Amino acid sequence: MTEITTETNAGPPGVALICDCDGVLVDSEAIAGATIVRELEALWPGVEVEPVVTPLLGFRTEHVLQTTAATLGKSLTPEQIGAIHTTVGAAAIKAPMVRGIDTALASIPLLKACASNSYSAYLAHTVDRTGLRRFFEGGLFTADLVPNPKPAPDVYLFAARHMAVVPARCLVVEDSVAGATAAVSAGMTVLGYAGGAHDSEAQALKLRHVGARGTFNHMSDLPGLAETWTRELGFNWPSITAE
Repeated sequence: MTEITTETNAGPPGVALICDCDGVLVDSEAIAGATIVRELEALWPGVEVEPVVTPLLGFRTEHVLQTTAATLGKSLTPEQIGAIHTTVGAAAIKAPMVRGIDTALASIPLLKACASNSYSAYLAHTVDRTGLRRFFEGGLFTADLVPNPKPAPDVYLFAARHMAVVPARCLVVEDSVAGATAAVSAGMTVLGYAGGAHDSEAQALKLRHVGARGTFNHMSDLPGLAETWTRELGFNWPSITAE
């Protein structure tokens, strides 16, 4: 687990905001999806793979590839899976920061952590490259640190235990069905971010279907949604100045 040291805004004790990484902090989900589609269509000429791949985004790349192959009655060798995984990683690691996420995080006076379905080295590189590491005083948590990746709740429960925050007082920002399912299964409240999806309306419906409290398309809306949730828990919302 990655330990970090950073300044934090004073907020209600025992309350936390946990963000996913891909698709929430950086616009990598769409890049990963497009890369997978391109690589598979090169291997399987004439086969339309996008309708199968898109609903699987948010799962780990290996799962997306194996499930897509099984669904389409195709096969992939371990070498092909490894090569595509490497190509996806190389593309995703250059993804830009989601517009407005830095301002939103600076405006939310809660303990913050990031819980990702990716690997520790990738997440550390991403938050350092984008300058977002300073916000995550609660820690960085990844699927390679727990027995099961999302949609299992393991990484979210691990994050809550490390921060000593009960799941019911954790607010999660997720953009994928797999991630939202994981957080809901952990007993946390989920806000679904649909602003990065090709069809934001359809994605919002999917996120609400698996238990998201609500959805939003712009990061400028996140502080207000977090404030409403915090006040519903019975806590005040400290006044802070955004960085």
